[in-house]
Amino acid sequence: MQARLRLIVGLGNPGAEYAETRHNAGFWFCERLARELGASFTRESRYHGFVARLRLDGEDLWFLMPQTFMNRSGQAVRALTQFFRIEAAEILVLHDELDLPPGQMRLKFGGGLGGHNGLKDITAHLGTQDYWRLRIGIGHPGDRDEVVNYVLKPPRREECEEIDAALDRALLAWPTLAKGEFNAATQKINTVPKLAPKETP
Repeated sequence: MQARLRLIVGLGNPGAEYAETRHNAGFWFCERLARELGASFTRESRYHGFVARLRLDGEDLWFLMPQTFMNRSGQAVRALTQFFRIEAAEILVLHDELDLPPGQMRLKFGGGLGGHNGLKDITAHLGTQDYWRLRIGIGHPGDRDEVVNYVLKPPRREECEEIDAALDRALLAWPTLAKGEFNAATQKINTVPKLAPKETP
């Protein structure tokens, strides 16, 4: 579990109609991180998605946003990882998480898939669950039957603000993560800052 990251995968659905929806939270952070690091995306049909490459400490760091729709994300991940011989433990998948409220994130290695179709397909194509995930909280509608409708709608304005703040925290933790210091990065990302008490008039 101490391998350096070589591939960052943002999950979402392609097309303008899905760009602002909760299910595309993985795309949001993937784009933000790549932009912050100075990498730009190009469409690569052989990898079924948008791809960016960055030279970091003498090694290539790849970014991938599959354009295959969520439930076929593994097709893109497998194509790129096979060609560049990237191991599962060198992958970080960014994805929306129903079981976390907006504003919270969790960095974890392996474990269950939580019913997430993108993770299911990636796991099926890689043959293992042993890769890193950054779970971006989007909250839950409270009714299981409403989940599909919920994830395919944009978050409310206050939710957007909380999600943006969480993504900013993850950006600040990136240098630690890039060094392979996963324990320290996990502590930074998983810790939600306490709100300052409001002043009373």
